[in-house]
Amino acid sequence: MIASKKPRKQRKFRYSAPLHLRRHFLASHLSKELREKKKKRAMVVRVGDKVRIMRGQYKGKEGVVKEVDLKKCVVFVEGITRKRVGGQEVFVPLQPSNLLITSLKEEEKRGKVS
Repeated sequence: MIASKKPRKQRKFRYSAPLHLRRHFLASHLSKELREKKKKRAMVVRVGDKVRIMRGQYKGKEGVVKEVDLKKCVVFVEGITRKRVGGQEVFVPLQPSNLLITSLKEEEKRGKVS
C-alpha cells in the first residue's frame, strides 16, 4: 500500500487512507474449515459473517457482524453490548484482528435467474 517502512509514514497513511483502501485494514483470520475451503488465511469482515471473539473481555463469544465502521476501523457484533450510564445499550467496538470468522455470509446470486 505504501512504499515507506518508516513508522511515522505508516501511521500517517493508515490515519489518512481513503475508505476504499481502509477496507483492507478490516481483515480477520478464517477458521480451519474455511481456510481449507477458500484456500486463504484471512478475509475482509462483512456484515452478516459469523465471528468468534478471540481476545479481550468478550473472549469465546460468538455472534453475527451487525456493522462495520470503515472510519474507525472497528466491527460491531450482535449480542456484544454494554450499558451506558443512562441505561442505553450500545454495541462494543471490536478490532477485526481480535476476531475469527467462523462462517461467511451466503453469496447472493445477482443477475442470475434459477
